[in-house]
Amino acid sequence: MDGIKDKDRKYIAGTYGRYDLHIVRGSGTECEDEKGKKYIDLGSGIGVNCLGWCDAGWIKAVEEQLEKLQHTSNLYYSAPDAQLAEALCTRTGYKKVFFCNSGAEANEAAIKTARKYSFDKYGAGRDTIVTLNKSFHGRTMATLTATAQPAMHNWFFPFNGGFAYCDKDMRSIKAQKNVCAVMAEFIQGEGGVIPLDKAFVRELADWCAQNDVLLIADEVQTGVGRTGTFLCSEQFGVTPDITTLAKGLGGGLPVGAVLIGEKCENTLSAGMHGSTFGGNPVVCAGGVYILSRIDEKLLQEVREKGEFVKARLQGVKGVKSVSGLGLMLGIELEEKSAADVVKACIARGVIPLTAKEKVRLLPPLVITREQLERALDVLADVIAE
Repeated sequence: MDGIKDKDRKYIAGTYGRYDLHIVRGSGTECEDEKGKKYIDLGSGIGVNCLGWCDAGWIKAVEEQLEKLQHTSNLYYSAPDAQLAEALCTRTGYKKVFFCNSGAEANEAAIKTARKYSFDKYGAGRDTIVTLNKSFHGRTMATLTATAQPAMHNWFFPFNGGFAYCDKDMRSIKAQKNVCAVMAEFIQGEGGVIPLDKAFVRELADWCAQNDVLLIADEVQTGVGRTGTFLCSEQFGVTPDITTLAKGLGGGLPVGAVLIGEKCENTLSAGMHGSTFGGNPVVCAGGVYILSRIDEKLLQEVREKGEFVKARLQGVKGVKSVSGLGLMLGIELEEKSAADVVKACIARGVIPLTAKEKVRLLPPLVITREQLERALDVLADVIAE
């Protein structure tokens, strides 16, 4: 393992501001560095390792499939993607699923679906997709354009057309012309763990339905149990026309999924879209197992642990507020830098994340109360110092 950090800096493109941490193995909700030091994980690979590190049942499902078939093109049938699609549709009420490899790809597919639906029904020109200020939808050219954060738009000009950015109010949205879809995160993750107002979301959903505008829910980070329900939209009382998933659905392997409702279930036909690796049988076998684990008992525990975190941090010196739902939480600080807090926590064996100026918590859904208590004691001490 000697020299890994030097090799990384020498040979890997410098697109990441890495912390001084080299993780070599993990089990459950703890991982180890190259010196054997253990850390409690409050980030789960930015919401990916929903069942923690190296869950035994997930590994078994993946290995069994790997020994049968590691890949086949989408020109042929294979069982795991059909089984995962059935499980997702049965669980959520959606009609069809498109599989890809990431959240950005899922959002790209959702954008294409919305524009194709509108073109088929209304012809050319009705193609604007509205997104909300402080949103984050990905780093491909289309999803970066959809991301309503001007600071992220430097350097990469020209951007794609057909996107409009609005504040979180209906007057701003209604003023837009030729709208085919509104894409929203019900809790804006990278934007600072900012939940949308529930009354606004319901009004938005009603307006979309009345005007045949598709509502796209970006649940790349909030989905698959992260907020205490399988889909975050359940807690807002709405059913979007399209929902995108990724992160926790793969449990550590790359996956993206687009859940497509009845209105546009037949919009994409053969040749309209595709993905070489989408629906990979190994990834999907792991996804089937993950869905089997995320039952109501676990979701109830996620909700309870989220409330426990909020209660534990309430009144801690240096904590201004805690936002979010379930185990997707953002800690607003009085004075300290979130990056400095994370760095200090890592030095003491706890790994949180940042989201803009906030400390962000995305622990594995299976983290125990005892592990949370130990981690939060460290986090509270660091913030209060």
